[in-house]
Amino acid sequence: MFSSGQLLFALCFFVAFVVIIFLSYRKDKKRQGAYFKGSYKILISFLIALSLLFAIKYLTRP
Repeated sequence: MFSSGQLLFALCFFVAFVVIIFLSYRKDKKRQGAYFKGSYKILISFLIALSLLFAIKYLTRP
């Protein structure tokens, strides 16, 4: 489906993207903490929903 080079690029891109987003979030949180209250709940909910989708996909395979 994908070549090993494409998978490696996707992995490197994902890691770099997450690091940049995390650093930006920390910098903004110091300045505007009121806007980020409870944001971890949204992240946890998103990860649970994504995990459920993957679980359903693999459990319903023929």
